Amino acid sequence: MDATVITSHPLDPLSLSEIAAAVALLQEERALAATCRFPIIRLEEPTKTDLAAFRDGTPLPRLAFLLVLDVATGETSEAIVDIKSGKVASFDRLPLDQAPYGQPPVMLEEFMRVEETVKSDPRWIAAVKKRGITDADIPLIQIDPFSSGYFGRDFEKGRRIVRAVSYWREDLRDNGYAHPIEGVVAVVDLIANTVVDLVDDEKVIPVPKKKRNYGREAFPETRKDVKPLHVVQPDGPSFTVDGWKVEWQNWSFRVGFTPREGLVLHELGIKDQGKVRPVIFRASVTEMVVPYADPTANHYWKSAFDAGEYGLGRLANSLELGCDCLGHIHYFDVPSADDLGQPVVMKNAICMHEEDYGILWKHYEFRNDIFEVRRSRRLVISFFATVGNYDYGFYWYLYQDGTIQLEAKLTGIIQTAAVAPGETYRWGGMVDDNLGGPTHQHFFNARLHMDVDGGGNTVSEHEFVPRPWGEDNPYGNVFDTTARVLKRELDSPAIAKGETGRYWKVSNPNATNSVGKAPGYKVVVMPSPLMLAQPDSTVSQRGGFARKHIWVTAFDPAEKYASGDYPNVHAGGDGLPKYVSQNRPIENADVVLWHSFGHTHVCKPEDFPIMPVEYAGFTLKPNGFFSSNVAMNLPPEKNAHSRDNRDDPSGDGSSKSCCHS
Repeated sequence: MDATVITSHPLDPLSLSEIAAAVALLQEERALAATCRFPIIRLEEPTKTDLAAFRDGTPLPRLAFLLVLDVATGETSEAIVDIKSGKVASFDRLPLDQAPYGQPPVMLEEFMRVEETVKSDPRWIAAVKKRGITDADIPLIQIDPFSSGYFGRDFEKGRRIVRAVSYWREDLRDNGYAHPIEGVVAVVDLIANTVVDLVDDEKVIPVPKKKRNYGREAFPETRKDVKPLHVVQPDGPSFTVDGWKVEWQNWSFRVGFTPREGLVLHELGIKDQGKVRPVIFRASVTEMVVPYADPTANHYWKSAFDAGEYGLGRLANSLELGCDCLGHIHYFDVPSADDLGQPVVMKNAICMHEEDYGILWKHYEFRNDIFEVRRSRRLVISFFATVGNYDYGFYWYLYQDGTIQLEAKLTGIIQTAAVAPGETYRWGGMVDDNLGGPTHQHFFNARLHMDVDGGGNTVSEHEFVPRPWGEDNPYGNVFDTTARVLKRELDSPAIAKGETGRYWKVSNPNATNSVGKAPGYKVVVMPSPLMLAQPDSTVSQRGGFARKHIWVTAFDPAEKYASGDYPNVHAGGDGLPKYVSQNRPIENADVVLWHSFGHTHVCKPEDFPIMPVEYAGFTLKPNGFFSSNVAMNLPPEKNAHSRDNRDDPSGDGSSKSCCHS
């Protein structure tokens, strides 16, 4: 399977044997203690310059990045291991005990330890008993370790902590989020394995006991009117896969995967007139943050950075055919490592398939009776990650006309708050009896290392403005398109503006298209909120990337993530605001475009017990990149499985076709 593919390209993920070799080399050379763990192991990727040299015949080193955490002392180090030479290239201790602090992501083994630590603390036991919890209840109580945020308290500074909230359950399969234990929050030091602070709110709110389960047994009567819907490709898919390389409908790219980001697309390009033209060198989602708008004890600190504090890739689901993915599927198994650094296979972590997407282009000319229509097909490359209560799907779509799209799908279970009988929840929406859902926001940030037609790229900002009345606008109907070239990084942070259609274009000023302009791609921003927390709040300081929709930076291999390297228990000020403060030139340069987008969620009854999918994302569309509609040469296609129940009783679709004249 893919996890055991022999490495054939410098961008291929580390193989299982390479992971094992890198860990063994580091353990031996640095004499690592048995208490050392590995929150992150990934490929240290070559740059554009490195790959240009590789294509010219220069061999490249095979480098592994390892983050090492000693769970006995909290000491954290970054290592680069040269697997080919069998040497440790670097080993640097991180000064995480100094401001602005920061910590490695929370590991799965720590989740397990937190429950034992909390349930053995006498202060926590006393606090939950004040809320009607008995000794018999405690073994079944659900403990949720939650990344702690940062508020400048002594037990946060340089400390590896999580805050833990609790949920009552009568049975192991009960949905604990229907039964929050309000007003009790334990702060756990993950190195000392002790509760270093406990919040026990003076106001005691009864635990809601109404069950809102979602397992199959909770719905014994299901709908009887859902007929089978089959996606059939009798001749197989239109894509080809060679290791980690994919080709489809003139598109080509390489699949990658990291513990923090999950799915990565490398060297995304499209063939035009026999030549593959690069568009994006590397595309991924590097961060997401979910700030909550409830100031009470259980919620004010909640602001999970799901990539940087946990790892979207480490929490990827094993996808199931017919459930997560429908149709003719190609799965990628991903080589990974557990907390101990042992190689493991993430089965079916990435799903790839084709989908029908309605009409791509169509016209009927009544004068000569030419009737032509072509259906759109898109390639879907996706993965799903479960981060505690929420589940997130990330779907990259490629279209036959050269369009690129990213769609985030948000589902799972909302955070909940217990509400006293007779009261209304002030900080969100009521979702059931005595149960509220705090209002919150979800922000994602996509990092797009652009490479439009290779060489230097320039980003420009455009919008539509009305032209004043005058000799050149005698009827008042003319409007213009403005253009502003982003010359330096501080020119770039910007907010989308729907009323003027503000958009951004990435073009290559060193090339010329069919009409004498620079070829480019346009960023189409969907309606999206910005962070509503006060600018000087800690969550806004830590998640500064969410205060703007667009950022552009000069490429720096050290600037990988929108929130900085270690947002966990970090005081803030890192990431994109820090990157752009250097104000480097970005005109006709090797640029990275970062796009923040998201969703503001005011909870409602329909969101519980599991919320239907909400969508957020953006699109990149060719803008002067091609000389014409590149999908004109698609063949007319008639789906033999289509059926008109009125006119085609045979069901074989043979009676007529509207796909061609």
